[in-house]
This record gives sequence, C-alpha cells and structure tokens, in this order.
Amino acid sequence: MYWYNGRICSGERIELGVSDPGFLYGATTFTTLRVYEGGLLDPRTAWCDHVERLRGAIAALDWMAPDWRQLETGAQEMAGGFAVLRVTLFADGRALITGRELPQDLRQRQQQGIVAWLAEGPGFARGLPQRKTGNYLGPWLALQQARRWGALEAVLVNERGEWLETSTGNLWGWWDGQWWTPPLSAGILPGLGRSQLLQAARQQGLEVSEQPWLPSVVRRFEGLAYSNAVVELVPIRQVLRSPRPGQEIETERYDGGQEAIAELRSRLKSL
Repeated sequence: MYWYNGRICSGERIELGVSDPGFLYGATTFTTLRVYEGGLLDPRTAWCDHVERLRGAIAALDWMAPDWRQLETGAQEMAGGFAVLRVTLFADGRALITGRELPQDLRQRQQQGIVAWLAEGPGFARGLPQRKTGNYLGPWLALQQARRWGALEAVLVNERGEWLETSTGNLWGWWDGQWWTPPLSAGILPGLGRSQLLQAARQQGLEVSEQPWLPSVVRRFEGLAYSNAVVELVPIRQVLRSPRPGQEIETERYDGGQEAIAELRSRLKSL
C-alpha cells in the first residue's frame, strides 16, 4: 500500500514515464519520519520539521510545490498503518508516500550497538549533501559494500580523510566528558534527528562540540554512535577498514561511552 497524488493505492508498483526526470536522474527530494503514537501530532514525529525540509528543498531547486494540505492528509492516512513513512516529492509537484515497519532488532541495536565499515574512496560520496535527493547512489553503494563485510552501516569520508556521516544518519562521538559531531560545513546532511539531539543536549546542559572529524580526533573517542529520525541513536561498537593487500581487515573498537549514549537517548525522549 502507498499514497500517490491524492489517493491510497494497493500493491508495490508505481508507473513512471521513461523520460521522467525522477527515473532518469533521481530528480526527487524526500524525507523519512518515524510515526509515534500512530499519527502526526506527537512532537517526536516532528511532522512540521519534515515539511519544512521539503519546502526548503523544492524552493532551493526551483521545483513545483505539491498540494501541502493534501500531502498532510495522505500522511495521516498512511501513519495509521506504518511506523515509518517516506515522503517523496517530484519536480513537477507530484507526491508519493510509502510506509514500512521499524527494524525488528532495533532495540537490540540500541542496546548492543552495531558494526560499521569505513567507506573510503570517492565512489561513495553523497551528491548535494545538504539535500535529501533521490540521487542516493554513493551512500547506497557504501551500504551494500558494508553488508558484504558483515556490517550494518557505512561511514562516509571525504578526500581529506574526515569522517562525515553514515550512509543513513549523522555521527556522534563521546570523549573527555562531552559529545562531538561533525559540523554542517564539512558537507553533511543536516539531519532532523541530529537537530533534535543537539536541542535536547544543549537544553539540558550537555556540551556538544561541532568540529571536523580528522583521524586525530576520531582516535580519541571512547564511544561512537549514529542517529536519524527513525532509529533515534544507535551505538557503533566497531568500525572495519578494508584490508591492504596481504593484510587482514583492520578493526577499531569503541566500547566506551555506553552510559552517555543511553543518557543522550533518554534526553531525546524528553523533548
């Protein structure tokens, strides 16, 4: 089931023209939100923030706006049946809303952490990193490669070796009694989960440093995590590096900071 241009549709297929820019070039913009309490009104769902993200994107791209009232009606209809919604806008004003469930092992991920893979190389770069566009090939390729190494996430880096974000979220490091996160100026997505965590931390007196994650900075971290609007905050307990010729795969562990990660997640729930 999905919502497309004003009505609920059954099945899992949508018809697009062969010359549609969304099909040819990934000319769409989207946002993904988690539905709390079965609707859009819960502050944690942050519906208004997601709409503002979409409004900002189509204004910057000079695309046609959808019928915003109709879009909200569609999201409300879909929110009754799914825990996660993806709202996609096309350049000509069409809108698509799809739904899915939360990962079945999300609680386990939040408690035990996950393994990530360091996606070094220009082939994994995000296009237009300040916008969530349908041209998501770089992060998708990074995630597929990560899974080949047995990891659930990929960490994207730039040409200077700075850690930027994961294939699906923003990065957080814990060291010396405070939190660290890469700045927007590094060329990362301004995630809504990131904004919520920054707000929650600073409202309650927690220090957060925004500075580039050079290798010298990353090596200091005791704990590591990533966030997005769906999974909230998930620890990364281990980061894998592809092996050099004749060597075994390298591993960096981040086993500390578990109490700080749990505390930051609890602060988010108090917003």
